Amino acid sequence: MITAGIDIGSVATKAVILSGHFILATEVMPSGSQPKLTAERALAKSLQTAKMERNQLEYLVSTGYGRRVVDFGDKNITEISACAQGIRFLKAPMGQIMTVIDLGGQDIKVISLDERGEVRDFVMNDKCAAGTGRFMEVIARALELRLEELGTYSKLSKKRIDINATCTVFAESEVVSLLAQDVGKEDIIAGIHRSIAERIATMGKKIGLKEVVAFTGGGAKNKGFCQILEEELGLTLHIPKIPQFVNALGAAVAAKAKK
Repeated sequence: MITAGIDIGSVATKAVILSGHFILATEVMPSGSQPKLTAERALAKSLQTAKMERNQLEYLVSTGYGRRVVDFGDKNITEISACAQGIRFLKAPMGQIMTVIDLGGQDIKVISLDERGEVRDFVMNDKCAAGTGRFMEVIARALELRLEELGTYSKLSKKRIDINATCTVFAESEVVSLLAQDVGKEDIIAGIHRSIAERIATMGKKIGLKEVVAFTGGGAKNKGFCQILEEELGLTLHIPKIPQFVNALGAAVAAKAKK
């Protein structure tokens, strides 16, 4: 059975083509101001990569912030459900995954799973953008860096800087102020990362971080942040090879089960 999953996030849209236990293709592109059109393009590009036609898909499920705009799909599911199904499909070499930390474009989710890999409980930081993908984009612009450079800079830090602001606007102002004081970019970024890690740790305590803990979403590609998050949590994170595509994969898995 060939299925597709589309994850329309506030920052990026991801598509996955799945055939049984094999991922045939993945695609990611900025969501932009026309999420439906972007979703169509991401699906078309992933089908092209898989050397398939649209009519070969048996079922398509959408998820994410803009999941309801995909009126050409068969069903939509929440990001929580998609994340759980995606990580259950990928598994981890160190044992069964019991907790998932998902850092997305506009929210942070900590999801607790039961022994069957089903969602037991979850907490979300969705009232403030601080710590999300959008937040990191703002910080990167303030530092005149590319988003993908933040992890490399963070690893160079040798001086602890505490970022006190928990609001995107105030954090950006604090970054500008620190730059004016000639504080190194690497120390500022590490401070930002530490602030986000502390927030995630607080969220995790609310439901209990049971190992194995997986880290998914675009934020999991930032190796500097992953290192600081592991230090803050006091454990080793399982990071899938395709952390940004876990929710889209979960949607494709749900499509396979048609549920």
